[in-house]
Amino acid sequence: MFAFSKDIGIDLGTASVLVYMKNKGIVLKEPSVVAIDRNTNNILAVGDDAKRMVGRTPGDILAVRPMRAGVISNYDITEKMLKHFITKACGGGIIMKPNVLLCMPSEATQVQKRAVIDATIQAGARKVYFIEEPVAAAIGAGVDISKPCGNMVVDIGGGTTDIAVISLGNAVVSKSLKVAGDNFDEAITMYIRKKYNIIIGERTAEEIKIKIGTAYEKEKEEKITVKGRSLVSGLPKGFEVSSMEIKESLEEPLKEILEAIHGVLEKTPPELAADICDRGIILTGGGALLHGMGKLLQSKLSVPVYVAEDPISCVVIGTGKALNLIEIMEEADTVVNALKIK
Repeated sequence: MFAFSKDIGIDLGTASVLVYMKNKGIVLKEPSVVAIDRNTNNILAVGDDAKRMVGRTPGDILAVRPMRAGVISNYDITEKMLKHFITKACGGGIIMKPNVLLCMPSEATQVQKRAVIDATIQAGARKVYFIEEPVAAAIGAGVDISKPCGNMVVDIGGGTTDIAVISLGNAVVSKSLKVAGDNFDEAITMYIRKKYNIIIGERTAEEIKIKIGTAYEKEKEEKITVKGRSLVSGLPKGFEVSSMEIKESLEEPLKEILEAIHGVLEKTPPELAADICDRGIILTGGGALLHGMGKLLQSKLSVPVYVAEDPISCVVIGTGKALNLIEIMEEADTVVNALKIK
C-alpha cells in the first residue's frame, strides 16, 4: 500500500489481541487485559503484565478486559490498549501511520463497528478496514474461499462463537453467538460453587479448563487439585476435581454452540450443504483446543470435523493474508473501507 507504512492486521479478541505485520507475520500476542489506577485512571499495565494482576489487585487497582463478547465494553481503555499494542508491534519507529485491517464478529452492528474503527483511528491508525472473523479464520486455516463451493468454519473465541458457510469469498449463511471460552470458565466456576460450596477465580477456572476440560468423554479420567475459598468457613480450601465433572459442567454452553451450528446448517442451500458433507467443518479459535470438541460436534452433527493446524492464530493469520487482498475483497464486499484520516 504505502512504502513507509507498516500495514498490520489485528485480531481484537475478548481474551487476547494478536497483531500480524505485513511481510513479517505475527509480531504480538498478548491478553486483552488492562490494569488501571482507580484514583487517577492511569494505565499501569497492559497485556501479559496486566493479566498476572487479575484477581490479585488491591482496592485502588483494577484489572479489566475492555472487550466483551467481541465488542468494546469500555471505549477509553480499548483505545489506550490498542495504542499500546500498535506502538509495540510497530517498534515505535512509525514513519507513517499504519493501515489496519480489523476482524469483527459476523453479526456486529454498525454502531459496534464504528466504535472499534474510531478507537483504532484514535490509537494511531492511518486507514481502517474490517473483515468478518469466520472469513479471516477460513483464510488463516488455508481454505481457498474464492471457489464456488461450500466451506463451513466454526470460530470459538473468548467472547463469541462465529459460524459461517463461505462460498466465493463471502459468508452465505452466518451466525455470531455470545457463548464461547469465557462461558466455559463461568460454567466451571458455577458448577464448583454449587457442588463444593467453594469459590474459585477466573484464572483458576481457565486453568482447570485447559488441564482437564473436555467436551467428550475421555478414555481415562483425569483429576487435579485446585484451591479456592470455602463459602461455609470463609477459609482457603483445596479440593480435587475430575475431568468427568468438568465435562458435566460444560454441557450447557456446548449445547448452545451445537444448536447454533445446527441452525446454520438448516439454513444452508442444499448444494453448499452437500459440499460441507464432503469437506467437513473446520474448527478454529481457542475453544477448538478443548479436548474432544471435534469428536462431540462430529458425533452430534454426522459431519466430518477438523481442527485447524494453529486454531488460535487462524483469524489473525487470515487477517494478515487479507492485507494483500483488500482491493479484490472490496469488490466482493467482504472488506469495507471504513475511514481515512484527513
